Amino acid sequence: MNPLRRLWAVVVKELRQIRRDRISLVMIVLIPVVDLLLFGYAINYNPRGLDAAIADQAVTATSRAAVMDIQATGVVDTVAVVDSPQQLVEMLRRGEISVGITIPPDFERRIVDGRPAMQVMVDGTDTVVQAAANQIAQLPLEGPDGRRAARAAPQIEVVSFYNPERRSAVSIVPGLIGIILTMTMTMFTAMAIVRERERGNMELLIATPLARGELMVGKVLPYAAIGLIQTTLILVLGFWFFDVPLRGSLLDVYLASLLLIFANLAMGLLISTHARTQFQAIQVAMLVFLPSILISGFMFPFAGMPDVVQWGAEALPMTQFLRLVRGVMLRGASIWELWPSILALCAFTAVTMALAIARFRKRLD
Repeated sequence: MNPLRRLWAVVVKELRQIRRDRISLVMIVLIPVVDLLLFGYAINYNPRGLDAAIADQAVTATSRAAVMDIQATGVVDTVAVVDSPQQLVEMLRRGEISVGITIPPDFERRIVDGRPAMQVMVDGTDTVVQAAANQIAQLPLEGPDGRRAARAAPQIEVVSFYNPERRSAVSIVPGLIGIILTMTMTMFTAMAIVRERERGNMELLIATPLARGELMVGKVLPYAAIGLIQTTLILVLGFWFFDVPLRGSLLDVYLASLLLIFANLAMGLLISTHARTQFQAIQVAMLVFLPSILISGFMFPFAGMPDVVQWGAEALPMTQFLRLVRGVMLRGASIWELWPSILALCAFTAVTMALAIARFRKRLD
């Protein structure tokens, strides 16, 4: 038989196997499409519309004009007007805003004298937000009657809270907890269930008095303990090598990690009900993992993404976990002050687990 014909026979056989493997076929098309859309459309290094609050203590036509000039840049979106700088600091700590703008009572006098006339307080837990705030600092300020400063001086002062040294490790290390937990918990859980099915052990487990929900929860609980060990390891190494601060409660960090762990375990279970082989489980898990890296705010600025992408990112457990862990570790907030993210993670876990159990029963039937 001609070697080329033998080779062609193997190629045809492999193509038929790929065609029969629906999940692999979908991955072949879906992965490049998702990559293209995420990198080309959703990722933007120039964030716009950062949530900001303003404390205008001057309350003059000049100060109002300065505020309008800042808003015209598109860098910030004013979501609140407060009375004092202390309120801005509290809003920054709770993660309600990314930028706080303070205009002192003697605003016009400071401009004429060439002194710093405005202070921009920035949430330094995100280094990209700091870079965006520097655009505001370049704006020229005019005093009454259009007069400018008598001598050259930085008229707008940018103050970075929670990361004054602007070290990228400070914002990256807490996020790495979420990245590692998302990857390992989702993949390990999905593979564990599929592995039992491949080995024929699932039928033996089903024959026991265990209910379907008890079986699935029992399979994933050991991985929750593994996730806590991983969290501890990252925290210890982060403190030791990168001097990452812990300004909040360590217990709150573990609570946030547990919420993410259970959310990802539920996702892994749901994946396992669709995958027939461990390879398929890995494929789907990686497809789910990709958006968690790219559009959660870990690698690229969340505020720079289009509204549609932001709405989708809100449904990702990683997005909510980043808000929790950065708020607790870097800003010193209590986890209960960040309750919207807690509710989002609990809702995601409940819905995903319910779908996984329902799908599991359907497949068994």
